[in-house]
Amino acid sequence: MHEVKLSDGTITLSPLRLDDVEAHLAGEDELLVRWLNGGPDTREGVEAYFRHCREQWGTGGPLRAFGIRAGSDEALAGTVDLRFAEEGLAPGQVNVAYGLYPSWRGRGLATRAVLLASHYAATAGGEEAVIQVEPENRASAAVARRAGFSPVGQPPGNSSARFDWYVRDLRDDPQ
Repeated sequence: MHEVKLSDGTITLSPLRLDDVEAHLAGEDELLVRWLNGGPDTREGVEAYFRHCREQWGTGGPLRAFGIRAGSDEALAGTVDLRFAEEGLAPGQVNVAYGLYPSWRGRGLATRAVLLASHYAATAGGEEAVIQVEPENRASAAVARRAGFSPVGQPPGNSSARFDWYVRDLRDDPQ
């Protein structure tokens, strides 16, 4: 597998790997469980998911999951993933999801990660990035706005959805 490594000089994004499992489990808190994971992770579940992520990279599948790495030692600070195919997305749309571990929050790293991942999505054929945010998750909505995403409310044609959508056109990606 070709190892993708993206950096803006402050953070680096690279595919999740099995030696990230311990850091991920140590970093998970109630906010990640509530907003991103949908439930507490187990070691077995995280290992299986990280293996699946590696397989997706290796086979060119629709999931591109990155570890957000920070500091001189490139410590795992969180994750950002791109889904090039997902229920509810139109052709060319790419879902962006992200989360930071508590000790890394409040430093602008999530915004940087979303920008780097969006640039990657544009180079991989994505036309529009979509961030789906639960209306109560103000911090995630703020990241979307700082990264140049515009709120569009609920997704078109799905009045029962519980997420607000933020979108960004990738066709003229400035990076």
